[in-house]
Amino acid sequence: MSSPRNWRGMPQRYRLEAAKCKKCGKVLFPPRLVCPECHGREFEPTHIGNTGKVETFTVIRVAPSGFTDQAPYAVAIVNVGDGVRILCQVADVEPEELAIGMPVKLEFRKVQSDGESGVISYGYKAVPVF
Repeated sequence: MSSPRNWRGMPQRYRLEAAKCKKCGKVLFPPRLVCPECHGREFEPTHIGNTGKVETFTVIRVAPSGFTDQAPYAVAIVNVGDGVRILCQVADVEPEELAIGMPVKLEFRKVQSDGESGVISYGYKAVPVF
């Protein structure tokens, strides 16, 4: 199985699908095999919301290879409710305008590509809601 096909088969990567523990109700994103709260091993699929608020962020000014053309860019921890926090890049806002508590929406966008004719990677980015 090709690497892109394998990644596309992960529902949490493309559909904001989480796991809810049947024993204690904790929502886990990404899903895990064992609940960290009650050590339960039975889960049901659930979807997390696509809106939230920025809890904290940092601005990357010296980017790693593959992202140098995007610098400076912001990366934030977004609280989407149910105790779920997602680390993702923030788009469509200047880093100086980003603030803790800012409402954002998660969108599925291109993250990077492996060369001009390589594999394109997609993921979530937070976009401010004005």
